[in-house]
Amino acid sequence: MAGHSKWANIKYRKEKQDQKRGAIFSKLAKEITLAARAGADPEKNAALANALARAKAFNLPKENIERAIKRATGELPGARYEEIIYEGYGPGGVALLLRVVTDNRNRAAAEIRRIFEDFDGSLGESGSVAWLFSRKGLVVINKEAASGSGRDLEDLLIEIIDLGAEDIQEKDSEIEIYCRPEALSAVKEGVERLGLPVARAEVSMVPQSTVHLEGKEAERLLRFLERLDEQEDVQEVYANFDIPDEILEKVA
Repeated sequence: MAGHSKWANIKYRKEKQDQKRGAIFSKLAKEITLAARAGADPEKNAALANALARAKAFNLPKENIERAIKRATGELPGARYEEIIYEGYGPGGVALLLRVVTDNRNRAAAEIRRIFEDFDGSLGESGSVAWLFSRKGLVVINKEAASGSGRDLEDLLIEIIDLGAEDIQEKDSEIEIYCRPEALSAVKEGVERLGLPVARAEVSMVPQSTVHLEGKEAERLLRFLERLDEQEDVQEVYANFDIPDEILEKVA
């Protein structure tokens, strides 16, 4: 039975990963379709360029990308998506901004409200939470790649500041570079010219302050965030929490 149980657990995890991969692909395709409505040329459409870069990072198949763009241009039939921002508070008083892309506003609102209610959270009016966040351009590079470039890391970071970076934060395995949203493309291209591969480049909402959570409350918040992430219309979740790494790893 031990062997059988182990296999069942592995199979369950694989199925869950496959399902999550399918959900990510669906969300990426939505993002491309929405962005491509403003133009199918990524050189003239920064939002589309960012969506395509993200799709590439997640290995979204080429045919999925082409279908998503054709839906936007009308070459293929498809749903008409709209973007909505939801604001509210979750477990532990953590503030949340949700960026939603949906073809059914009523369905999305009902499902998101239900998730908040299940975790004793509350949705707020427009502007109730947004003031706690700042809109920033974010470029993420791998710290090991930067360190292995053959150049002094501190000198590289100075050069990145000269590109237009407003803030640089070193994490365990990544370096996060923050800039003005309109400077995102220039900073990304500048980082690439320095020979540093960009792991991610996007416009993000950065919290001005954070709420520290530990123990059961932290675990409950993470389960809440996972439920939101599983909802098909939720594209991005921004939250102002601070949770110890050991709890993040335990729940993951």
